[in-house]
Amino acid sequence: MSSPHTFGLYAPSGVVSDASALERATAHLTALGHRVHVDAKALARHSRFAGSDSERLAAVERIAADPEVDIALAIRGGYGWSRLLERLDYPALARSGKRWLGHSDFTAFQLAMLARAGAITFAGPMAAYDFGAENPSEFTQENCFGVLDHASWEIACALDGPSHIACSGTLWGSNLALLVHLVGTDYFPHISGGILFLEDIAEHPYRIERMLFQLLHAGVLQRQQAILLGTFTDYQPLPNDNGYDFSQAVAQLRARVDVPIYTGLPFGHVREKLTLPVGGRCAFEARDGRARLVLSNYGV
Repeated sequence: MSSPHTFGLYAPSGVVSDASALERATAHLTALGHRVHVDAKALARHSRFAGSDSERLAAVERIAADPEVDIALAIRGGYGWSRLLERLDYPALARSGKRWLGHSDFTAFQLAMLARAGAITFAGPMAAYDFGAENPSEFTQENCFGVLDHASWEIACALDGPSHIACSGTLWGSNLALLVHLVGTDYFPHISGGILFLEDIAEHPYRIERMLFQLLHAGVLQRQQAILLGTFTDYQPLPNDNGYDFSQAVAQLRARVDVPIYTGLPFGHVREKLTLPVGGRCAFEARDGRARLVLSNYGV
């Protein structure tokens, strides 16, 4: 049993089209002993968004101002945070004392918080997809509350990559498309000596390779100590691929950058995912296909 929290559920991005998933998430978190505050406009709709930009911005501000909420949990992703970035008061959000949790489109907010306020946020589950699933993942839940309830958290998993490495640095990253989208802006954190983790959904391997090359050409990859690739799911092979796949995209990158690259990190648009503090500290060690990550310095 995790320590009791008060979750603030809000919709900063795409419309919440499945109200039953939100109800299940609320019931599941409550059954675990937590309190849940669902934002009053969580089911609002404006075009494809969960309300107009101003309505969604107001939802973020309401969650930040709620004195009882300690975990601000995005209901779902989609698209929408990018429209809000220049209107957010990052120092105020950092001072709110909330732990902001989510993934996918949430990445834009995470990286902006790190770049503009030096604030740590958490890449992990969201309300509808994860806690609102018919059968929530015990792995996801264990790692989420393991991080949220402890000052440090250790992860052991299988990763494919160089036979041995030991390093430590700032852990950062999350969704590849959103990270690339911020390169060259004031919302992109400039991390040197970090450990970069990446994932994505519905992006063909050639697009994944192209985005990784953008990070290479921008000098981002070369400044890292290690690159951890999570899941890249839900893409369709093309008739002219002729054997080209994700593994070949990774091989191309490995041939071009002198930074250890690992695949298989359990994180992404999948049922079983880790919770990773973006901006926290990570001690990373890998040997012969097994890896150990020790997460710390993330403000719990």
